[in-house]
Amino acid sequence: MITITSQAGIDIDRQQVLHNIGCSTEGKLPARIESLVNEYLENAYHLIEPSYTCVIRDIKLVHGTRVVIKGSIVFQSEVIARLLEQCEKAAVLLVTIGSHLEEMVCRLTEDGLMLQATVLDAIGSVSTEKLADFVQSRVGEVACAQGLYTSRRFSPGYCDWDVSQQKMVFRAVNGDSAGVRLTEGCQMLPRKSISGIIGIGSCEVENYNPCLTCDKYDCVGRR
Repeated sequence: MITITSQAGIDIDRQQVLHNIGCSTEGKLPARIESLVNEYLENAYHLIEPSYTCVIRDIKLVHGTRVVIKGSIVFQSEVIARLLEQCEKAAVLLVTIGSHLEEMVCRLTEDGLMLQATVLDAIGSVSTEKLADFVQSRVGEVACAQGLYTSRRFSPGYCDWDVSQQKMVFRAVNGDSAGVRLTEGCQMLPRKSISGIIGIGSCEVENYNPCLTCDKYDCVGRR
């Protein structure tokens, strides 16, 4: 078992923020929107406390829709089984940007400042995704150093991987949840958090993409 745990700085993607709030990234923005986005991007870093944990465990068994990894962690999903069937290890991760930004979004909403709340919430979502990408790249570096390959990243709640499997994700990180907690309904708090799994193997496992055979074209997680 290998543990990667740290705090990390992240760069917020302005173009993705604009996309998330429904603005075209081409052409000139309305002056009010441009000013607001620039101001919030500049100040958002004071509200972001990025933290993550990632544990790499050996895969013990993949059979049917069942995956067992070291520590008696059992994942139940056809997609995850397909993802990991060519892998020897699995990286289980949790990332969060903390609760300060979320609390500010709530205050803005309560004050009726919906545009400001929408922009800040989009910045939070983009920041969380960028942090998850950063951790995924760290896993890739660790794997590459061992001559191994990594798969795509998947999270509970996508495809047929039930959100209740968050319990197994939290169990897999061995008590180090990077400040994230799980509600009875398996919602992560702070909300700006991402959990997931990445397969690690000796062959090129990153090509498996269930979206190519899925007919749910309106899925927000489609790749």
